[in-house]
Amino acid sequence: MLGFDNLRSQSVSPPQWTLRNIDDRNRFLVCILSMCKDMMGRLPKVTGIDVVEMAIWAKENTPAVDLQTDAQVNHIATIITPDDLKVTVERDLVSQAEEADMEALLGRYVMGIGEAEAFSERLKREFLALEAANVHAILESQPLIEEVLQGLQSAILCVEDMDEWLGIFNVKLKHMREDIESIESRNNKLEMQSLNNKTLIEELDKLLERFRVPPEFAASLSAGSFDEAYMLKNVEACEWLAGALRALEVPNLDPCYANMRAVKERRLELEKLKGVFVRRASEFLRSYFANLVDFMLNDKSYFSQRGQLKRPDHADLRYKCRTYARLLQHLKSLDKNCMGPLRKEYCRALNLLFRREAREFANELRASTKASRNPALWLEASVGSVQVAANADTSAVSEAYSKMLTVFIPFLVDESSFFARFMCFSVNKGSAYDDEDRSSVDQNGNNTRPCKDTAELGALNEALQDLLDGIQEDFYAVVDWAYKTDPLRCISMHGITEKYLSGQKADAAGFVRCLLDDLECKISMQFSKFVDEACHQIERIEKNVRPFGVLPYIPRFATLAARMEQYIQGQSRDLVDQAYTKFVSIMFVTLERVAQTEPKYTDVVLLENYAAFQNSLYDLANVVPTLAKFYHQASESYEQACTRHITSVIYLVFDKLFQFGRRIEDLMYSIQPEEIPFQMGLSKMDLRKVLKASLPGMDKSIGIMYRRLQKNLTSEDLLPSLWDKCKKDFLEKYEGFVALVAKVYPNESMPSVAEMKELLASM
Repeated sequence: MLGFDNLRSQSVSPPQWTLRNIDDRNRFLVCILSMCKDMMGRLPKVTGIDVVEMAIWAKENTPAVDLQTDAQVNHIATIITPDDLKVTVERDLVSQAEEADMEALLGRYVMGIGEAEAFSERLKREFLALEAANVHAILESQPLIEEVLQGLQSAILCVEDMDEWLGIFNVKLKHMREDIESIESRNNKLEMQSLNNKTLIEELDKLLERFRVPPEFAASLSAGSFDEAYMLKNVEACEWLAGALRALEVPNLDPCYANMRAVKERRLELEKLKGVFVRRASEFLRSYFANLVDFMLNDKSYFSQRGQLKRPDHADLRYKCRTYARLLQHLKSLDKNCMGPLRKEYCRALNLLFRREAREFANELRASTKASRNPALWLEASVGSVQVAANADTSAVSEAYSKMLTVFIPFLVDESSFFARFMCFSVNKGSAYDDEDRSSVDQNGNNTRPCKDTAELGALNEALQDLLDGIQEDFYAVVDWAYKTDPLRCISMHGITEKYLSGQKADAAGFVRCLLDDLECKISMQFSKFVDEACHQIERIEKNVRPFGVLPYIPRFATLAARMEQYIQGQSRDLVDQAYTKFVSIMFVTLERVAQTEPKYTDVVLLENYAAFQNSLYDLANVVPTLAKFYHQASESYEQACTRHITSVIYLVFDKLFQFGRRIEDLMYSIQPEEIPFQMGLSKMDLRKVLKASLPGMDKSIGIMYRRLQKNLTSEDLLPSLWDKCKKDFLEKYEGFVALVAKVYPNESMPSVAEMKELLASM
């Protein structure tokens, strides 16, 4: 903002600026105004300068501005053109009418005006005079003003009345609006109530539909027949009843209905109907199972008879039971507590049938099996009984036992699987023998594949124990009969049992696995009993036999072992190996005790028996590792006994010769060899006496040694090997004696080793 006030009256003069003349000032101001107009789009407020005077000056000096030759003036002229000044004065400073008035006024006063300030003062005075005149005129027109005021007062009253009326109308409109809103709210509530009532009626219809018991289902559940022809209706009634009970439970029923009295009463009514049906169905099934089994028990054609073995056939029984399988499933879903008594009754009835079938089959199996009885006294002194036992063919016994298992084990597994499914146990029970339909989807499309449950599995095993308990006695009777016929048949029966036991799957019937385990244990006990009796027979021989020759149980054990190897089947190798270990241990201990009764003949008894043991078991030891171990043990004991016996024979004939050599050996540990001839009893003279007493007549001495070796030997087959060993040992000892003499008595002469070897070879 630029101010150009006349501040002469102030004590402090404002900052001042000067130009050379008025034209320069006006030209400068015109340029500023033009710039402001161009930049801001409007003219600024100007004080202290008469704008009219500026416009007049601009109009009058436009040509002069255009004729300037100065560079600065030319620049200003280019900015403020005559057209711009004209437009500016006409549009923004004054209008054309005002401009005309100003021209007239200036034309009238221009002669008397010397400067703009004087002219401005004059105009102000005239303006004040005109204003005073206007006020006077207004005061003179007071009546008109009063009339106008009265009109205004009446208008104000009318306006107040109108405002009051408008307020009344506003209140009425407000009440009317509230009434309309209340009507609309009630209308909305009525519409919602109507919709809710319609929905409630639909829900109540659905609920009442759940409550309605179809007459045909009510009749079937409360008093219907359980004959086969009516079972489809009974099953449909059970399905409806189960669905109706589920529909009244909270997951399938809105919780707001759960505590309604009608729902509670309907649920109680359905529970009573369920109780009546479950009780009737349970009584019928218990009676049905008992009658069905009684009918089969009274018909002898179902069981084995004299001369005819009858395999158990329950196809007809299962067909009749399967008629009520779905009924049992629905009974379990309605009341699982009713299954316990039903299962017990089924087990009680079927247990009588199973035991009767097994007993008749086992009796006829034993009666129809022809096998000569073998005595259990395999190692007794009676050779005849052993020979008969070795030659008897008792394979029919093992075949009978195998047939018993072949018939009944798959049958029992199959029955266990059928029982688990028929009685609705929630466990995965099956077997390789089960030929029943195992579809996992029922007629309604529901998944019926059973899942494994530990509690259910335990309950099933208990039920199977009740179903099949007692049948094991007939298996035990066959085992006892086979043992009495031929104890060694326990080996083959053990192998057969192991084969069946390993063939059972993990999901097979638990009772069958326990039965096989018990049979295996019983067979092992029976065989252990036989082994113990045989061991007692060996121990009794110790008191009754003379310590000469081969003990009788040595060859008999070879016969027994050969027979046992023939009976091995499956994995019964361990059973036989344990028996071998026990037998041979007792045999060797008994042999040592018998040999010690006559110390003079101990080594002869040992070497003969160990040699007999090796000879009799040579072939078996090559194929049986356990017997090979004992074969090597007997071989070592035989070598030790031979060495002791041969040494005793050699020293018995050549005692002086080798005693002299032992004394030399003992002294060589403490003194030099050249000093030994000076010791008492070891002089050259003493050596010559010993040689003279022992070496002359060597052929006779060797003959004596041969006869001594032959004297107490009962087996002539052992003599050649013993004599060769005796000559070898004697030659080794004589060679050692010659070496000692050559070292201690270098000048003494005696038969050489070569000469002695030739002499022994000629004997």
